[in-house]
Amino acid sequence: MVTTRLITLDDAAALARLLVQDRDFLAPYEPLRPQTYATPEGQRSDITTALRAHGQGTNLPHVIVDDDGRVIGRITLNGIVRGALQSCSTGYWVARAAGGRGAATAAVRRMTGLAFGELGLHRVQAETLVDNVRSQRVLQRNGFTRYGLAPQYLEIAGRWQDFVLYQLLSPHG
Repeated sequence: MVTTRLITLDDAAALARLLVQDRDFLAPYEPLRPQTYATPEGQRSDITTALRAHGQGTNLPHVIVDDDGRVIGRITLNGIVRGALQSCSTGYWVARAAGGRGAATAAVRRMTGLAFGELGLHRVQAETLVDNVRSQRVLQRNGFTRYGLAPQYLEIAGRWQDFVLYQLLSPHG
């Protein structure tokens, strides 16, 4: 069963391996990053930053793990906002070899469960590139509804691109 768990510094080497292995597969969906990002040192730095934000309550960084406990991707609840909004957004990726088997769908389901349960949030937002139909299906399988289009929303693969916006509201009201 695919699940998620809090990321640790020990995940750096596995994540770096996946990023190098799937560089061409992930490139159309990612911002341009320095070569060092896909190294164990680069991943340790990124994980340290993510865990610092987690300690401040502004994100929940997890890795996606397969039945054998191997890291196969990453998913994070980002930009957690409290007060009247009680919201966050989520971003995720799964290694090419693990794709098409429901891993992303299971990871999104687990994280939205944590968002609405343990974290007590009201809304989770997700954004996908307009042509990323696979990711849109993951969100739709988890009950997300499309609510808009954001022109030139993020700089991905070296250019500003339009994104489709999705949201899921807490079943707890």
